[in-house]
Amino acid sequence: MSGPLSAPSKKETTLKRVAILFAGGPAPAANAVISTAAAAFQRNGIEVVGIMHGYSNLAHYSPEKPLEEGLHWVKLQSSLLKRSRNTQGIMIGTARTNPGKDVSHPSHLDDPKLSAPLRRAYEALVSIGVDALISIGGDDTLKTANKFKMFQDRMPAGAKRIPVVHLPKTIDNDYMGIDFTFGYFTAVEFLASEVRNLLYDAEASQAYFLTETMGRSAGWLSYGAAIAGEASLVISVEDIIGSYRTSETYSDELTGETETHQVMDVDRVISRIVKTMTARDAEGKHFGVIVLAEGLAELLPMKYLKGIPRDEHGHISISHVNLGRMFAKLVGDEYKKQTGKGRRVTGLQLGYESRCARPQAFDVMLGSQLGVGAYRALVEEGLNGVMVSVTGQLQLHFVAFEKLIDLETLVTMVRYIEPNSDFHRLARFLETYVNE
Repeated sequence: MSGPLSAPSKKETTLKRVAILFAGGPAPAANAVISTAAAAFQRNGIEVVGIMHGYSNLAHYSPEKPLEEGLHWVKLQSSLLKRSRNTQGIMIGTARTNPGKDVSHPSHLDDPKLSAPLRRAYEALVSIGVDALISIGGDDTLKTANKFKMFQDRMPAGAKRIPVVHLPKTIDNDYMGIDFTFGYFTAVEFLASEVRNLLYDAEASQAYFLTETMGRSAGWLSYGAAIAGEASLVISVEDIIGSYRTSETYSDELTGETETHQVMDVDRVISRIVKTMTARDAEGKHFGVIVLAEGLAELLPMKYLKGIPRDEHGHISISHVNLGRMFAKLVGDEYKKQTGKGRRVTGLQLGYESRCARPQAFDVMLGSQLGVGAYRALVEEGLNGVMVSVTGQLQLHFVAFEKLIDLETLVTMVRYIEPNSDFHRLARFLETYVNE
């Protein structure tokens, strides 16, 4: 007999051992995801192992150097999981090793050299008897999970298949297919508390802080920190449209080719920040905190990016730009030019310190539901190649990889804040009013 207090019934399954892997940057509530997923499988008699430090050991596996228990993988037993949902850090570690980085088109999966790291990862999991894989991570990890599935789809009939389910993770909250990612609200709360502290500091000394928050592609983290932290103004990549955007033509130093691309109108953005400051002056508030998303650095004209290193994809190293400090100087100079008065403006970078903060309740609940969702996807639904998602009151649903990834380029899509959406407008209602 089943009822509202009945435990979930055990299900018939061929799965004997499931592996959990975490990759990419840390996020609060990581252990809630890992421990609840492990507990859900264990109550159905399925053994769970944690792969240590992402794909770093799997991608370099060889039969001559087998995976060692305790070093490369661990059994996630009840004694290890006890009261772990609310703990900080990542119990199985993480890494950014990406065995699918050389695969950028489906045809590359047929190239033994390009797909070799994926094959090694597959063989490593087979070597320790893994029947299914749960990957936890950001968009790169989702891409890897999809490539791992596609690689297996090409194997001969009768070969062992390891179904893969992905759980979305990023404090940036810019994931397609889910409204909020675990760790986002904890990171926002941590950053908002720092913004509030800086407000008291700024008020005491009649000064300004320009805080640069994480969020390379979208402004969810900066907007959340600004709204909850009561900042004076927030600017993210989504705001660089219309009159705040311009075009720039430059010559590539390596190729000599001339290129034209869209960039930020820095003077216009600086002017908008100063307008906030003068509006606050008129209200008798000679202080404030401005929040900037780090992704704005990607939109800077070339003259601001000289000497900044780039990765193999041509993306600038945002951490080397120090957008807050750069803009602080420009804002201070423009404020003095307009008002004839000096005002101390200090640039700060915030973000890394939020990634392993103690998780707040909502992120623990969200992470726990995603962890249980991995069990339900693999055992109850028998799915493969899906991302676990939630809507509304943590209602589970499963999104096929092909709905989240471009089938030709194998890349994911970024979920931006929609300009003039209610969330976007919320910040405009709460920050210092500027009539323009």
